[in-house]
Amino acid sequence: MHPTYRLTLVVMAKECIPGQVKTRLTPALSHALAADVAAASLDDTLATVAALPVARRVLAYTTDRRPALAAGFELLRQPDGDLDQRLAAVFDAARGCGWGTTLLIGMDTPQLRADHLAACLRPAPGVDSWIGLAGDGGFWALALRNPDGDLIRGVPMSASATGARQLERLLRAGHRVRLLPQLTDVDTIGTAAQVSAQIPHSRFTRALQAALAERPAGRP
Repeated sequence: MHPTYRLTLVVMAKECIPGQVKTRLTPALSHALAADVAAASLDDTLATVAALPVARRVLAYTTDRRPALAAGFELLRQPDGDLDQRLAAVFDAARGCGWGTTLLIGMDTPQLRADHLAACLRPAPGVDSWIGLAGDGGFWALALRNPDGDLIRGVPMSASATGARQLERLLRAGHRVRLLPQLTDVDTIGTAAQVSAQIPHSRFTRALQAALAERPAGRP
């Protein structure tokens, strides 16, 4: 039996509504098929998190209609606002609720495994924050020993230097930072194919293959 670590793990996700998620998978996929792929990515992520030995699991979501695999998660509604503001709100809520060390991940890395998070699943004296940089220049994970939304608020999001800017913000705040492994976010058909090759038996890969098979003839 694995010990349970005093860590709150938050999955930040959107409800998978056609036209509102994974829009960069179009026009290769229709909006409906892109939403199916997004839902499978989220389900793989939730299943991985559900199996981790953490004290608390939270879904920061855009609706109260939680996915079936999030049945054992606490639900935190995301506020309106830009992404940096919504991320900051999660860490402010963590501080207000006394959740302790809080790790936030997204729904775009269905290839996530427990060993990717090993550095922050166990107590690590002398570390204030952990960040996992993404191949597109963003970040896929951020953990703060002392949650504080001001450490994220104002960082430009969805840019090629987002991860570097977030890391710089932590260092300038005097944090001792540990890097998590770099992962690829699923954003485009190309990155979806890269991630699928790593997890051939996943929900994500099955959904992607089904979506690609349903494309109209002649669509690239």
